[in-house]
Amino acid sequence: MEKDKKKKSKRKKLLIWLLVDLIVFGILICLFLHTPAGYNPLVESTDSDSEEVHPYIHRNLASTLYNGAQSQKPFQMEVVDSALNEAIAQIRWPQESGGVTFYAPEILFQPDTIVLRGTTSVEGAELVVTIELGPALDEEGLLNLNVQKVEIGAMPITLLAKIVARREYQNRLETVPVDTTDLRAKIAASLLIEEPFEPVFKVEDKWVRLAKVEIVEGKLTGHFVPAQPQ
Repeated sequence: MEKDKKKKSKRKKLLIWLLVDLIVFGILICLFLHTPAGYNPLVESTDSDSEEVHPYIHRNLASTLYNGAQSQKPFQMEVVDSALNEAIAQIRWPQESGGVTFYAPEILFQPDTIVLRGTTSVEGAELVVTIELGPALDEEGLLNLNVQKVEIGAMPITLLAKIVARREYQNRLETVPVDTTDLRAKIAASLLIEEPFEPVFKVEDKWVRLAKVEIVEGKLTGHFVPAQPQ
């Protein structure tokens, strides 16, 4: 009788722990599959073969940057997230890399924060990835893009993402020739290993520096000044 009672007690405990595990697993699945509030990407037909640059990119942003650089005087450029998302939606989606399909991207400007969202499809599971950036210039004028938060669905994975990103970046440096002086490489280093960089770049034959960045609801404003050739 005593042995039977012990067996029943063990079975009961096992069932309780199994139930707890199932509940935890269910919660995790719900968190991963959660769609963040406010995620409302513009999605255009993937049948379009248009490779034209959206008017907002070349008529507004590119022309403002070019004219400001050529003037060799301080100038500012405003980027509106709604217009930018229209331009992004025009790009052919989905896009695939390493077996992961990415589509429905969205950029939102919130006070002092850039929010990047998109849907990834991995082995048939659709997950919404959110990355929050807090761009900041230090006293020396160096820019750091500051990854503040990374989430899959509603599950925060910021620390894990930073550890993996740092490891992959170091592996790439050791195995693939990388021009660390290239602006794109500097941006990648800032995003992946939090390495600040000098935000100076060439526009045609003129050089400019990002001197200040302001982000409010729906709009990012970059303040530029002339810079010495690099």
